[in-house]
Amino acid sequence: MKNTAFTKFHIELGAKMVPFAGYNMPVQYEGLVAEHHTVRKAVGVFDVSHMGEFWVKGPKAFDFVQKVTSNDVAVLHDGKVQYSCFPNGKGGIVDDLLVYRVNEITYLLVVNAANIDKDWAWCVKQAEVMGLEVGKELYNASDEIAQLAIQGPLALKAMQKLTETTVTDMEYYTFKKLSFAGVKDVIFSTTGYTGSGGCEIYMANEDAEKIWKAVYEAGAEFGIKPIGLGARDTLRLEMGFCLYGNDINDTTSPIEAGLGWITKFTDAKNFIDKDYLLEQKKNGVKHKLVGFEMIDRGIPRHYYEICDADGNKIGEVTSGTMAPSLDINIGMGYVNTPFAKADTEIFIKIREKLLKAKVVKLPFYKG
Repeated sequence: MKNTAFTKFHIELGAKMVPFAGYNMPVQYEGLVAEHHTVRKAVGVFDVSHMGEFWVKGPKAFDFVQKVTSNDVAVLHDGKVQYSCFPNGKGGIVDDLLVYRVNEITYLLVVNAANIDKDWAWCVKQAEVMGLEVGKELYNASDEIAQLAIQGPLALKAMQKLTETTVTDMEYYTFKKLSFAGVKDVIFSTTGYTGSGGCEIYMANEDAEKIWKAVYEAGAEFGIKPIGLGARDTLRLEMGFCLYGNDINDTTSPIEAGLGWITKFTDAKNFIDKDYLLEQKKNGVKHKLVGFEMIDRGIPRHYYEICDADGNKIGEVTSGTMAPSLDINIGMGYVNTPFAKADTEIFIKIREKLLKAKVVKLPFYKG
């Protein structure tokens, strides 16, 4: 079990620690619902150091990233971030990820913690085919980097106190390399996984303690609090954001998952599974990922059956929870395409009972 550079602080703060993706991580502190509302209304701190970071550098960097990811890297400029996925050559998804363009020959790929080894093996395989030098032009920096996600409507205002570079006006999905809390070359980005604004701070492990203390000192007047993985999941689900291993995996295509917007079919972009995914886009798919709200009382959970009014199985729940911001039970799941339209009545099978729900447009939480 790995620890992050911040593990000792979580333990000191009394966090409930659990194994997650091979790491010892905090699932909650004062309680999931309270932490959820802290992020929606003020500012909260997530330790996301378990995420993976791969550098891609050199003259072949652009071609490599363009080949292995579904989105169009050509539209990026320096300081821009892009959400994307790795198609797996079989119609599924190796992982979803963030692509940071530092410059035309330098990219940072940020991948999910549970998939670091799998993603690295996949990238190495593609790099060897394309002639990139592994360990130099493709480099796994995951064990060297710590990361905090400071989320909430007051996050940027609080963090502005720690840098002379203006960050309060940063656009969504951009980043800057700056001096932060007296530490040089920190990557400061605004992507977020909560829908409440904020930033992510990438730093070397050796700078983690200094930055952690500075972040809490700067945020004290704004009511800053530590937030666990439990609230991270309810926050992302209210936004309809996919979680790898639940809503997307090696057998789901980005078209089925509603990720056609990160799957770009341009003449200049020849990426893995392009022809297969283009055919899906043109001809349609048999099932789609949808969001739904419960009408009857019950909380949908992963793997619960989704049925029609006659009890015939038409799909399966991939994520579900009680939404603290909305005070309703919500979920996501794959259904046969005829049932994917908004306002369609569906039923979730909970303890052998069919409980009524309806398909809704995402996100659930509108801010």
